[in-house]
Amino acid sequence: MSLPRYLRNLKLNLATPWRAYSSLNRSIPFNFFAGYTVANMSSATFPATPYAPTYDNWPYTDSDFVRYDENDDGVFYRQPRLVTHIDDPSIARLTQYYDTALPKTGRIMDMCTSWKSFYPLSVKEAIQKGELEVYGVGLNEEEMAVNGVFQGPARWRVLDLNKPPHDVRTAWENGQDLQFDATTCVVSIDYLNNPLEVCKKLFEATKEGGSVHLVISNRCFPNKVVRKWMMLDERSRLEFVGDYLHFAGWKDVQIVDLCARDENGMRVTDDQGTVLVSSQRLPDHLDPLWVVRGTKKS
Repeated sequence: MSLPRYLRNLKLNLATPWRAYSSLNRSIPFNFFAGYTVANMSSATFPATPYAPTYDNWPYTDSDFVRYDENDDGVFYRQPRLVTHIDDPSIARLTQYYDTALPKTGRIMDMCTSWKSFYPLSVKEAIQKGELEVYGVGLNEEEMAVNGVFQGPARWRVLDLNKPPHDVRTAWENGQDLQFDATTCVVSIDYLNNPLEVCKKLFEATKEGGSVHLVISNRCFPNKVVRKWMMLDERSRLEFVGDYLHFAGWKDVQIVDLCARDENGMRVTDDQGTVLVSSQRLPDHLDPLWVVRGTKKS
């Protein structure tokens, strides 16, 4: 499929080029770049910046969330993709972040999930002990069936969040009784055509003090991403997602920088993932990564 006309026209104006999803460089050992990815990050030191709303009211229109391919998402995702959509160093950083940010008791929702959730050993141990339950919704049953965090088919469901009522709980009978302590969503928030409603429903389904963690990089399926996403640079995309949470009622919204850093905590890439330091240990590119998160407070 060729790129849609509006994407071809926009590309020259983009401050930040998109990167197509790829499973390239899978031969790189998982911890090969550990010194540049998770060094000194063991005590929740990923830099977090408070999100500051720019608008008094929701500023977006339906046209901002139009996608080039509006065919049924179930068809697009019917074929299982047992690959990871961000590189191994960024996965290592995300797992480290989750170790500091996710609860070890209660219930987690992994929204738009797949065959891996990238949760740390501490979370997996809590699942094995029965202290923590993980639920998930996604679009491919074969992928979710091999994800061990769900502990069987009872806790995952095929659900298209781009169709009403945009509520993860509706995937289960009596699901309105489900309440979560945290929600994760990895590089998928940019595909939702009604993200405000999804985030509002998540807010309703979250316990007081619970949190949401929306993970963002610069890779995408350009035919499925919403139109506004392709018009923004990286920083503006983070603010865009911050708007989702803010106008859905979440508090203490923050942007957490999970981009690659050296042993001294200094960034080694720009916002597009281009490596800025000279080192035989590093490739030319390391996927950038951020989390936009919020907390439910009365």
